[in-house]
Parts: sequence; C-alpha cells; structure tokens
Amino acid sequence: MLAEIITIGDELLIGQVIDTNSAFVAKQLNKIGVSVYQITSVQDNKAHILKALKEAENNVDIIILTGGLGPTKDDITKKTIAEYFNDTLVRDASVLANIESIWKKNIRQTLLQVNKDQSLVPSKATVLMNMVGTAPGMWLEKDDKTFVSLPGVPFEMRALISNDVLPKLRVKYKCPFILHKTLVVYGLGESALAARIESWEDALPSHIKLAYLPNLGKMRLRLSAKGFDEQKIRNDVQQHIDKVLPLIEKEFFGYEDEEGNEEVVIAKQLTKLGKSLAIAESCTGGKLLHLFTAHPGASQYLKGGVVTYATQSKIDVLNIPETIIDQYSVVSAQVAEAMAQNVLQLYKSDYAIATTGNAGPTKGDSNAEVGTVFIAIATKKGVYSEQFDFGNNRSRVIGKAVNKGLEMLQKEIFKN
Repeated sequence: MLAEIITIGDELLIGQVIDTNSAFVAKQLNKIGVSVYQITSVQDNKAHILKALKEAENNVDIIILTGGLGPTKDDITKKTIAEYFNDTLVRDASVLANIESIWKKNIRQTLLQVNKDQSLVPSKATVLMNMVGTAPGMWLEKDDKTFVSLPGVPFEMRALISNDVLPKLRVKYKCPFILHKTLVVYGLGESALAARIESWEDALPSHIKLAYLPNLGKMRLRLSAKGFDEQKIRNDVQQHIDKVLPLIEKEFFGYEDEEGNEEVVIAKQLTKLGKSLAIAESCTGGKLLHLFTAHPGASQYLKGGVVTYATQSKIDVLNIPETIIDQYSVVSAQVAEAMAQNVLQLYKSDYAIATTGNAGPTKGDSNAEVGTVFIAIATKKGVYSEQFDFGNNRSRVIGKAVNKGLEMLQKEIFKN
C-alpha cells in the first residue's frame, strides 16, 4: 500500500513552522506496512490543494492531509475537500457537543460562531472525534482510495492517528510487514565505509534496500525490507547483518533504537540499572541536556545539568579552582575532568559527562585552536577525558562534540 502526506499551510512554506507532522505520520504508517510514496506541502490556496489531491489520488491508495482546519478564514481545507468530493458541509451534532464540552471545561471565553462552525463537516465524511481539540478529523473514501484530513496541531493530529486512523487502516487494508534495522558506526566516513562493505552491498538481494545515513562523527546503515512473511523478512535481514558485522567489527557501535538515537538507548540502560546521570556543558551549550529531556521519563534517571558557558560560571557554579584554569586553560583535560567530577558530586549521580572546547570562530578565553574539544566522563570510581579536533566549522564542532559525548557515555554505561 502507498500513501501520500499532504501538509497545508503558508507557515510551512516560508519556514516559520517546521513540519514535524509528516515525520510522525510516515513513521506510524511504516509500522503498519504502508509505504510513503511522497510528502507534499501546499499553500492555503484552494487551487493548489485541489491539484495536490488529484495528483495524490492518481499515485497512491491513502492520502493523509494535515492542517488548514482552524476556525479562521485562512483555513480553507474543509471547504476545499467538500468541493473536491462534490459535497456540502453539514453540522455534526456530536462534534458540536464535543466543542461545547471542551469550551466549558477549558476556555473562559464566549463560544463564538466561528468556533461552533468547526462542527461543519462534509456530509460524505466519517467524523474522527478530536478529544483534545475542536477541529475533527475526517475520513472519506472515493472508489478504492482513502482520504483522511487531520488538524495540523501536532498533539491533536498524533492522537487521531494513533487512536483512530491506524486502527481503521488496519481493518481496511491488508498491508505487508516492513522492517527497518539501523546499525550505528563510528570512525568511518561514508566513502570509506562504502568501500569497505562494497562486495557485501553488491550481494544484497533485491528485496533488501541499504541506505547510508551520515551524521556528524558517525554513520548509520539502514537495511529495509518488506513482505507478508514477517519471520522470513526478519531472518533475511539478520543473515545479511551477520555477514557485514565482521567487516566493521571495530567501528560497529550498536543498533539504533526504534524510538530514537543513542540518548534513548542510554536512557533505557540507566533506567534498567537504576542509575542516574548529571551533565555539565560548556561548548555544547545545553544540547546534550536537551537531547535527554526531549524524551518523556527523563526524570527517572537524569538528576540535572548545568551550562557553565563563561569561564567565571565554571568557577562560581561548579567550583572549578581558578588555579587549574590559569595553569591549564579553560579548554583542557583538567578542566573537563573537574567539571565532570564536580557535577557528579553536585547532583549525587552515578554518571556524569562534561564538555569544554573552542567551537569558534575565535579562540575566546583559551589559546586552544578552534575545534579543540575535551569530553570527560566521571563515575564514583574515577574520571577520564579525551581530546578531539573537530575542525573549524562552529556548528559541526558542536554537533560532533554532542555525538562523541553520547558515544563515550554509552560505552561507559554499557560496561555494566
């Protein structure tokens, strides 16, 4: 089965809002065996939306639209869908009751007519009740094609996808099993990795696809396969993974978690062990901390963190002795290790990671060359650090430092 995702809104096309909806919908569709053929973003424009709907209908079996269902005049998706289906809008009593209930519970303002009019839906549509918002989802069918229109607000859209859309799609379509298996590799660039595994890659059967996913300081190899025999698909992919692992034995780091990258793997292991983590950052500016707190449940293992960006803050907040900074420089192994040890003690955690470096474009408070980064790991048993040269591009230096920090932290935690 093939699907197209159509996101609607001028805010997406001018870069004012980042489209996270498509990534979520695509991932969820893949889980039930639906392949995404195309993702299209269109303006809040009737002709543009109609054209996108027609093209999608000609290409795929399932069309998922998000956005353009608000109460204001610029939200024209519902009226445009009605026109596409030669339909009219009718008031749905159950949707109106839901809107009135939400208003009564959560909103201390008068329910306006424009809000009541969100209960207008195409007469041919099956309503998907939005329990966390006022814009309902709509399910329509035309010949053997399915059209689903959802609100653009991410948490509303996600609830409807999970609770309504996916169950209905599973019932209507017999979909193949789709498997993605991603290997994480450190220490090899894309071209070097491709050269090393070339003969293995050439021998892959046609139903297994390989993708190289480069990132700063690491590579991911994704093997994808689909078919109706789930066990056969799993066995086939694993057999070919077993053949490639000896070729990348020293650089292979592990598998990417289905739900996320290294930070998710680290979080699960810390939770499993009942251990805790603290973070002290300088050159990475809080990016490590953000990676962990972006996932629910971080409070189970994350004690806290500090961003001591300025030299004085390292002294005032983390109690780094001025004598160490004066003797070795703020960008040094000694300062990185002191940061890790002191944040470990500050939060009474089991593990700690610290970063200090010169991301550029100038040297700042240190004479260390731009691109120099020290990363330290501390535990109750001791502390160690490593020095890196990540080049002279500021954003790449920071990105590489974050990825290397996760790599070092994961290795340390998985010693147990």
